[in-house]
Amino acid sequence: MVVGVLIADLLLGDVHSLKAKRAVLRPLLAALRRFDVSAGQTGLQELHRRAQLSVALVAPDQAHARQVLDRCERLLADNPETTLLSTRQRIVTDEDLL
Repeated sequence: MVVGVLIADLLLGDVHSLKAKRAVLRPLLAALRRFDVSAGQTGLQELHRRAQLSVALVAPDQAHARQVLDRCERLLADNPETTLLSTRQRIVTDEDLL
């Protein structure tokens, strides 16, 4: 068993309020969840044009976890309403937890 985590820093386009920010992030988070992952905004809540999203999953092996996280990263990079500034991926194995 492995746990995969992706943390993404996004710059949002023409957003001038937290309500508009939610309107951009809501469909993006829904699209991420179609990969059977947990996804949510985990940072930069007070800034209108920036967002930090985190994605997590439990997978049977590292290859599967990396494949799903790479797909999630590609989805974020291809979104026309946002600019992907940076990402960090981490895979934690059951051996790391001992």
